[in-house]
Amino acid sequence: MRFVSMAWRELFSLNTRRYAIPSTALVSSRGSFAKFSSKSNEYLVKVGIPEFLKGVGKGVETHVEKLESEIGDFNKLLVTRTLRLKRLGVPVKHRKLILKYTHKYRLGLWRPAAEPAKTK
Repeated sequence: MRFVSMAWRELFSLNTRRYAIPSTALVSSRGSFAKFSSKSNEYLVKVGIPEFLKGVGKGVETHVEKLESEIGDFNKLLVTRTLRLKRLGVPVKHRKLILKYTHKYRLGLWRPAAEPAKTK
């Protein structure tokens, strides 16, 4: 029994040493703590089906006309299920992307980024 407890203690100490984060990883080359920041992206004010699918990208924007004519409203697209998209003829990869990003949009984790203003 004593051997088992010693084995567990040794195993635990090996794991803690392996996953320990060195304190130098948190300090930048200038000697201060590393700062993490993120830029705030510009978001579209009004999001419709075309803007949403263009934001998803990866070829999904080819289904804009079909989804606008059959579904019509962006809020209806947000609650559309996979069977309806399948009946509309949307391929599997595109269905998965649409459903993934509509879920993220509903949770507030993703929004299509606005296109930069074009300059002449």
